[in-house]
Amino acid sequence: MKRKRRQAWLSVLFLAPSLSGVFVFMILPFVDVVRRSFLDAMGKTFMGTDNYGLVWKNEAFRLASRNTLHFLMTAIPLLFVLSLVLSLLVYRAGKGRRIFKTSLVLPMVIPAAAVVLVWKIFLCMDGILNQVLSGISGEIQNVDWVHGETAFSVLVVTYLWKNIGYDMLLWLAGLSAIPESLYDAARVDGAGGLAQIWYITLPCLQKTMGLVVILSIVNSFRVYREAYLLAGSYPDQTIYMIPHLFGHWFLTLDVQKMSTAAVLLVLAALAAAAVFELLLYGRNKERSR
Repeated sequence: MKRKRRQAWLSVLFLAPSLSGVFVFMILPFVDVVRRSFLDAMGKTFMGTDNYGLVWKNEAFRLASRNTLHFLMTAIPLLFVLSLVLSLLVYRAGKGRRIFKTSLVLPMVIPAAAVVLVWKIFLCMDGILNQVLSGISGEIQNVDWVHGETAFSVLVVTYLWKNIGYDMLLWLAGLSAIPESLYDAARVDGAGGLAQIWYITLPCLQKTMGLVVILSIVNSFRVYREAYLLAGSYPDQTIYMIPHLFGHWFLTLDVQKMSTAAVLLVLAALAAAAVFELLLYGRNKERSR
C-alpha cells in the first residue's frame, strides 16, 4: 500500500511541470475568457447573457458555424474511412510497406505555403487542371476552382491530402498491437478477410478510433491556413470558417464577441465528445453481453 502511494506521489511529481504549464497557459486564460464573455468590450460592465444573444444572432457567426460543421461532417468521416483502408492495405503490403508509408506521409512535412502554391498552380484559371480539361474537351476552360462553387470540395481534398498519412500512422500503430494469433485462429475457423476485419480488427481498434477522431477534429481547425492562403481573408462563402471570423473580430478588437464565441465552441466540442463517448460506451456494453 505504501509503495503504491509512493508511486502515485512520484507520478504527480513528474507530471507537475506539465500540469503547471497547462494550468497557467490554458486553464487560467480560458477562465478569463469565460469571465470576459459576460462583460462589455472594456471589461467593466456586467452584460449577463447579452453577449451570447448578440453573437448567436450574428449572421457571420452563423455562416462560419454552419460551414465549419459542414466541413467537419464531410471531411472527418472521409478521412476516417480512407485512412483506415489505406492503413489496412499498407499493413498487408509486406516489403513495399516503407515506400507506401513514405509517399503518404510526405505531405505532412511539406510547409503549408508550398502546398498551397502547388495547388494554386493546378487550380487557378490558367492552371494545369484547366489546361488538361481544355485539351480533353477541345473547349477553353476558365473555371476558378478556388473562388467558385468548387471551393469547398478543393478545401476538403486539400485537408485529406495533408492529413491522411498522419491518421494512417495512428491506425498502423493500433494494427501492430493486435496479436497475430487472433487472425490465425480466425483462419482456422474459416473466417475470410472481411470477417476478420469486422470481428477482430475493428473491435481491437476501438481505442485508436477515439484518438483518430479527436486528432482529426483538432487538425481540421488548422485547415484555416490552407483556406487563407488559397482564397485570402474573404474567401467564397462556402469556406468561410470560424478562424476567418475570429481574424476579423481580432482586427476590430471585439473581445467580448471572441470570448463568447470561444465559450460556445468549447461547449459544443464538449457536447460532441460526450456523445461520441456515449456511443462507444454503448457499443462496448453490447459487445460485452
